[in-house]
Amino acid sequence: MSADQPVDPARPNESDGPAAHEHLAHENKQDIRAESLLLERAIGGWRGIIDSGLPTAVFVISFIVTLQNLRSSIIAAIIAGMIIVIWRLIRREKLGQVAAGFVGLAISAWWASRNDNASDIYLPGMLTNLGYGSAFLISIILRWPLLGIVMGFLTGEGTKWRRDPALRRVYAAASWIWVVLFFSRLIVQTPMYLAGWVEIQGIVKIVMGYPLFLGAAYWTYRVLAPVLSRKRAEREQAARREIDGPDAQR
Repeated sequence: MSADQPVDPARPNESDGPAAHEHLAHENKQDIRAESLLLERAIGGWRGIIDSGLPTAVFVISFIVTLQNLRSSIIAAIIAGMIIVIWRLIRREKLGQVAAGFVGLAISAWWASRNDNASDIYLPGMLTNLGYGSAFLISIILRWPLLGIVMGFLTGEGTKWRRDPALRRVYAAASWIWVVLFFSRLIVQTPMYLAGWVEIQGIVKIVMGYPLFLGAAYWTYRVLAPVLSRKRAEREQAARREIDGPDAQR
């Protein structure tokens, strides 16, 4: 290799040996995971949108078609949820999100049937948004932003990010996105719940469900990506200095 030929800092030279390749590959793998796991595991992509929105859509449609027959609408929604679970089982796909969604649907259906109030099918979801929104807000106030805790768990980094002021700031900033998401759902849907606008709230719930969740995840990625990229470059430079150190002393 000539002296004028540029070297990609993200790739070790052949002379650096297998240890260098393995070290830098490990660093890159960590960053790829940190930047992608939020979408990959926490959201579930378009499949998650279908799994979450279909039972609600079936409930709203059935409620309109049956002239506001609560019992029939609840049964239709539960059947839709069961079909999704069975389909995932047949395809041998993970049931984590599907199971959680079905349990939430069952609780909502039970609560609405118990009170004989169709609007109550949305109440557990509204309380869930209140809980998540409050948790994110309190975590920011306590300077333990929940997004940092979640990402540390997903990537296996634990709480190491707490020692980095830049990461603490960026996780706190990104956590505000989720505070806005959860409380905006609550602010918009609470008047509809109190007014008994079952059909309208069902449509709004679908629109503000996973599509809005995906939007929040995208902007979270946009907030995190610059800092994560900079940290990756710093680690690669540190690894390069560590690898070149013994040669420089010869």
